[in-house]
Amino acid sequence: MGGMPSVLPDGEPMPEDGALPASALDGAGDRPLAFYLHVPYCATRCGYCDFNTYTATELRGSGGVLASRDNYAATLADEVRLARKVLGDDPRPLSTVFVGGGTPTLLDAADLVSMLGAVREEFGLADDAEITTEANPESVGPEYLEKLRAGGFNRISFGMQSARQHVLKVLDRTHTPGRPEACVAEARAAGFDHVNLDLIYGTPGESDDDWRASLAAAVGAGPDHVSAYALIVEEGTQLARRIRRGEVPMTDDDVHADRYLIADSVLSEAGFSWYEVSNWATSDAGRCLHNELYWRGADWWGAGPGAHSHVGGVRWWNVKHPGAYAAALAEGRSPGAGRELLSAEDRRVERILLELRLKDGVPLSLLKPAGLAASGRALADGLLEPAAYEAGSAVLTLRGRLLADGVVRDLVD
Repeated sequence: MGGMPSVLPDGEPMPEDGALPASALDGAGDRPLAFYLHVPYCATRCGYCDFNTYTATELRGSGGVLASRDNYAATLADEVRLARKVLGDDPRPLSTVFVGGGTPTLLDAADLVSMLGAVREEFGLADDAEITTEANPESVGPEYLEKLRAGGFNRISFGMQSARQHVLKVLDRTHTPGRPEACVAEARAAGFDHVNLDLIYGTPGESDDDWRASLAAAVGAGPDHVSAYALIVEEGTQLARRIRRGEVPMTDDDVHADRYLIADSVLSEAGFSWYEVSNWATSDAGRCLHNELYWRGADWWGAGPGAHSHVGGVRWWNVKHPGAYAAALAEGRSPGAGRELLSAEDRRVERILLELRLKDGVPLSLLKPAGLAASGRALADGLLEPAAYEAGSAVLTLRGRLLADGVVRDLVD
């Protein structure tokens, strides 16, 4: 689920040429470099979605030809070339490229391949680079997948969400049950070694049996990666309005916890291992390296409307609207809307926030006295693994994963 949030943070103005402080590339050779390519288009808007996405109706008369899907690949390539100018002679080939949305596969396969080609031409790809795209199950078929694989993509992530029609209906998902599983087989036939299925639990009206059926269907399809996320009802979404009107019930935290335990049990029994709170893989090779780079604070450039980037402690974000984004690039300006320079303390806190979610955990050496004391209490409460703690790391137990947000809040003090 690589989409960009719809609300941008505050920050200082972005230079028109996109230039970064010289300090941003200090020690860059020791950090991986990745690219995220955002495709902001969707055929319809899902009721729960708060990502920076647009349907054709929403774009009509707003941005004109600049907001068109037809020339989007060329527009995004302009930002890739801008990135090359900003990063100068940075020699790092890309470790990962991730195309997210929105629905990237609303574009022609040739467009996605062209976008990847622009990245490859400007930066080069590591020999073992992971190249992923998200896909809507109804927007791809065997021929489309074959074109993606021939064009260099080697990992694909399908938005399955649920195997139950009534759950998909609440989420406003338009694909039919069974189609995501068929997509896995088609992707395998096209030569994709790594396939992910995204699931959502806690949808209003979903039962434990519904959730078990979704997990069984996902496992039975044969992916090597499954992501399972608790439904978050964001203000301003259609689903939030429906809940407020009493049309569908709100799912409580206890139900979310129960569904998570079911997911971990079913996936573990099927040979998957958790490596991040919401992600399971059948092997180390099956993990999503791109997301791991996020969680470990690597450098990445996010191209596209509303996309976020991070290089050497500088974080910035692009303007949201596809028309404004294209107009900036057409005028030779950075599409950046704002940025922030992270302090050493900001980066310490972010490391704890993100790395605690990983199976490897976070080094206790990052904790201040209050956080270290809190970690001791978490250990006593069964929220942290004793063996890892003795070895110098805070690693969440299964119970700790259920309470991860609370544990993090205590440890960052």
